[in-house]
Amino acid sequence: MQSRWLRFTRPTCSAFITLLMLANAATAGPPLICHPFDIGNAKSLPFVSHDWNLSGEENYDTRNLANDTLAILEGSQVALVHMETLRRATLYARKDPPAARQLLLKVVARTKSTENSSSPDAFALFDAAYLTETYQQWLGEKSDNPANGLDGYPWMARAVQLRGNDPQMQFAAALTTLRGPEAAHQEYAQKALAGAKTDDLLARNLATRFLGAESQTMSEMIQRSSATKVARQ
Repeated sequence: MQSRWLRFTRPTCSAFITLLMLANAATAGPPLICHPFDIGNAKSLPFVSHDWNLSGEENYDTRNLANDTLAILEGSQVALVHMETLRRATLYARKDPPAARQLLLKVVARTKSTENSSSPDAFALFDAAYLTETYQQWLGEKSDNPANGLDGYPWMARAVQLRGNDPQMQFAAALTTLRGPEAAHQEYAQKALAGAKTDDLLARNLATRFLGAESQTMSEMIQRSSATKVARQ
């Protein structure tokens, strides 16, 4: 199934800022990668840089990527921790195609095992959805992208449904539906914004700017995306 995201090559994030200025968030997916999420003091994969990308000083052995990532994901029930961990994992995955493939296979296998159970794991579905979308955006259409042909949206929709009132997961869903489906995106964005009133961590993330002082906030991004697309219909 063809991805909803456009494909990007470096310099992805700087190019996307220009698109934001010109098109007022005619968004193709870079927020999943180009914007680091605030997770407070929670554990995630090693990350030295204060910017969105790896610094080159991490000295991380990507042969451990799948096991380390899954250990962090299984130890947290905080959606933003999952989002930032999978963002970092995807940055590492681009450097190591075998590690990228192993991680996705394990995450998807974990999802497959829970889909038909009597008590499916919302976060297992969420992780497969989010990792699929970050891979499709960051690894592109290269033949070694293991996410080619996958669509994360059905897993995301099911995860949100199972999780119930989780505004952080609604935020993630809003980011992954910036290019549609439109009705679902609007609902996710509205619930994320409403939930931030009682979720300090989410509120901090929504208030941060996408990339640089001149760019819009994450809150503006998920709201303006809807307004822009509605106006074009």
